Amino acid sequence: MAKFELKLPKMGESVAEATITNWLKKVGDPIEADEAVLEIATDKVDSEVPSEVSGVLSEILFNVDDVVKVGQTIAYIEVSGGVVVEAPKEEAPASVAEIEKTVETAQQAVATPQDFSGSDKFFSPLVKNIAKEEGVSVAELESIQGSGKDGRVTKDDILGYVANRKEPKAASQQAQAPVSATPVASTPAPKAATAVPVSVNGGDEIVEMDRMRKLISGYMVASVQTSAHVQSFIEVDVTNIVKWRDKVKNAFEKREGEKLTFTPIFMEAVAKALKDFPGMNISVDGEFIIKRKNINLGMAAALPNGNLIVPVIKNADQLNLVGMAKAVNDLGNRAKAGKLKPDDTQGGTYTVTNVGTFGSVFGTPIINQPQVGILALGAIRKVPAVIETPEGDFIGIRQKMFLSHSYDHRVVDGALGGSFVKRVADYLEAFDVNRDY
Repeated sequence: MAKFELKLPKMGESVAEATITNWLKKVGDPIEADEAVLEIATDKVDSEVPSEVSGVLSEILFNVDDVVKVGQTIAYIEVSGGVVVEAPKEEAPASVAEIEKTVETAQQAVATPQDFSGSDKFFSPLVKNIAKEEGVSVAELESIQGSGKDGRVTKDDILGYVANRKEPKAASQQAQAPVSATPVASTPAPKAATAVPVSVNGGDEIVEMDRMRKLISGYMVASVQTSAHVQSFIEVDVTNIVKWRDKVKNAFEKREGEKLTFTPIFMEAVAKALKDFPGMNISVDGEFIIKRKNINLGMAAALPNGNLIVPVIKNADQLNLVGMAKAVNDLGNRAKAGKLKPDDTQGGTYTVTNVGTFGSVFGTPIINQPQVGILALGAIRKVPAVIETPEGDFIGIRQKMFLSHSYDHRVVDGALGGSFVKRVADYLEAFDVNRDY
């Protein structure tokens, strides 16, 4: 019997660790290849860790609520023999020419190994091993419709894809089971107890924060201690946007199958302003400034349990209004349903939060590190305003809102921070009421 090390796999860009939330298997349980063994939680989303081998769970190295680094061994699985992963067997080629072609393909595959690190999707080690052995490219693997949790590609999915391919398959050496040289105790050390506050009068209820609230708490405090927060506010007349949306929202939903809210309109303006002011689309790493190539907009969303999550719209500047609306609705719906993937919350370069949803006129949002700015959208209100015309000024009822811009004064001065939010306002006030969607 050989021992296979079950390690915490890479789950997306900048994800360095995860918290174990639930063991789906216990010591002695049989496990099938690609079967989920435990549930984990990253900074914002939950996921499962599958096994890439079949065997019996022999040792568990971490308890629930323990924090584990990516690549760290979390359990041992006993497997029969020394072979960990077996590639699907193929029939021998019918001719010498086919044999030579298969060998040539295999040599090319070995010479240029697949690199899955650039993919935005999560693939289990078993799936990646099969892809390498069968010569499945990263692009092909990303195109496979997964049947696992959150659309994850399973072993059956990729084997079905390989079986349907008509070109010759590339063969590679079978992966061998890593054997642990040093035995590890199967019973983790008990965690130190946390002191619980005591109610003085006996009538107060004491409730421990859940995992996500603890994470949010830590991030908010760290952000305030890291960035020199400063704010700029500007009032925007969005009367034309309100009228246009009222006019087209029913036709938009009928044609596109999506509801048209104000959020994608505002996100479109923010993406345009970031292209005009790339100095806001940066991040800070110690004493270095990282200029981000892509504009990835974070969209703060409140969850039913009262917590907060920030899914990211990738390459937001390349989307038209329809694409932006679909992205906003998709991420918002999946956030509320708890179906976001780890990569859905990674890679943001600037964040927008809609405090107006709860009736707030404006606010002073905390920057989402390591970004340098965040924009709060206030509630849209009908207010009396001075309207300038060639015939003179008069008072009228207009639809207005406040934009509240928090930015990091370590790297963003008032001129840039103020100019950026003013440009967002200019785009919104210059909205074309005759535009198509």
